[in-house]
Amino acid sequence: MQFGLLVFPNVQQLDLTGPYEVFASWPQAQVRLVAKTLEPVTSSTGLVLKPDASFDDCPQLDVLCVPGGGGVNALMADEATIAFVRQQAEGARFVTSVCTGALVLGAAGLLKGKRATTHWASHDLLATLGAVPVHGRVVRDGNLMTGGGVTAGIDFALALIAEVAGREVAEAIELSLEYAPAPPFNAGSPETAPPLVAQAVRKRMAPILEERRRLAEAAARRFGLGS
Repeated sequence: MQFGLLVFPNVQQLDLTGPYEVFASWPQAQVRLVAKTLEPVTSSTGLVLKPDASFDDCPQLDVLCVPGGGGVNALMADEATIAFVRQQAEGARFVTSVCTGALVLGAAGLLKGKRATTHWASHDLLATLGAVPVHGRVVRDGNLMTGGGVTAGIDFALALIAEVAGREVAEAIELSLEYAPAPPFNAGSPETAPPLVAQAVRKRMAPILEERRRLAEAAARRFGLGS
């Protein structure tokens, strides 16, 4: 099967590398990093990623996966990226996202009437983009599968492998990766994080979220979306 993960400047690398590791652990998967060009791309934390397929030479994918990150804002208004995502979605067996990659699917008009999730800080934008917002690590609606924030990409990828290769294959990958989360702090959601920590994180994210809101509203007007 052909798996393609979108790569772009300021991608959240764990959104991409978590699912990549799971997908690539299945021998029948051919996993590609797809970008506008084959030039190296720098993630939001400085990791340099090398695409191996461009928009122009990428074959039809069985699984299209759009990760998230700060670079999502630019993608939501990027005509070439939106066109590529829409084109691939027409023939893909599964259209998927991790974290705020869901907003790119939404900006392409692919979430209308669909149940979907994303990172908690951008969750309220799903309705703006025509989706039915659901809180969850993995949410499936037909051939659309979305993962929550960052680390949920591993959960999502395992769920997808179980769908295409069977539960035993997914369980074997989970075991080989020793995926048995036991976080040292109970601060992984705004509901459980200490109030001062949650406040500081929200403040740090505020500028990018405000821009993201404007872009989501523009996309909603373009496709006649929204709640």
